Amino acid sequence: MPQNSRVAVVASLLVTIGGPVFLGLVGVIRHRAAASEAPHTSAWNWRLTLNSALLYALAFSLIFFIQELFLVLPKSLTPGLRPTLFHNNHLWDGDNPLANLLQGTGALSILVTATVFAFWLKRRPPQAATLRLFVIWMAFHGFLQSLPQVVIGAVLPQNDVGMAMEYLHLSPAVKTVAALVALAAIPIIAIGLIPPLLELAPNPGDIDSPGNRTRFIAQVATVPALIAIPLIVLFRVPGTIDQVVIVPIAVMIVGISWMQAAAWRATSGRSGASRPVRSIRYPLILLILLFLVFQLVLRPGIAFF
Repeated sequence: MPQNSRVAVVASLLVTIGGPVFLGLVGVIRHRAAASEAPHTSAWNWRLTLNSALLYALAFSLIFFIQELFLVLPKSLTPGLRPTLFHNNHLWDGDNPLANLLQGTGALSILVTATVFAFWLKRRPPQAATLRLFVIWMAFHGFLQSLPQVVIGAVLPQNDVGMAMEYLHLSPAVKTVAALVALAAIPIIAIGLIPPLLELAPNPGDIDSPGNRTRFIAQVATVPALIAIPLIVLFRVPGTIDQVVIVPIAVMIVGISWMQAAAWRATSGRSGASRPVRSIRYPLILLILLFLVFQLVLRPGIAFF
């Protein structure tokens, strides 16, 4: 394995596994004494958890659709290429030297999408909990589905971003720097989304201690992500295991692990900063409608000729 690839692989393991495990253990050790005290918390809010799970699955699938759409659209405008959009992939017929470069447009599109939602969250965070969760998860998935592709592309030229890097004739050193920057951004982004999640807490006691913040992030992020995985898989079947299962699980592990591990040390926002979840009706309806589009419209394939 080339030296630059080894650096990227080792750094990836440190960021995706070593960092969250170390940070979580530090939290356990530092607050072991406080954990023995009776926590001041409300009952588990399953309506909030289920609402977050539905929006997590919705955002994942929307971000993936945006990525594939913007992989197809530039190819459809390129002479000699005839792309087809599917529910979990895209293909094309024909040939053009630009095809390899255009394999990078998908990751770029969702990176831009994530930036827009992050700016929205920063400048004017929604007051309704449901809309806030949607904005948070759109930013989360936009970043967490694009940045790892830069890391993979630096190691595997066959990856979408890797093909674009090869077209641009990036040197191994440049690829390594790009991978390290992307890896460094992942925990920063994941941890940066914790405060707006904490502001969904209805009561100050839910987030007034490291243990309570850890519990609340499990309630609003970690458990919802676990619940959402089977829903996301339903959107993507049939397909190969990497298309259907590995991608959503990898995104969850890379991003949610940092959120859960860092929750204890997060600067908590003020509780009750958003209107509480009243119903899961609207996220459920939107998820069902998107599922029908994926399975009835996109699954057979849409040709862009």
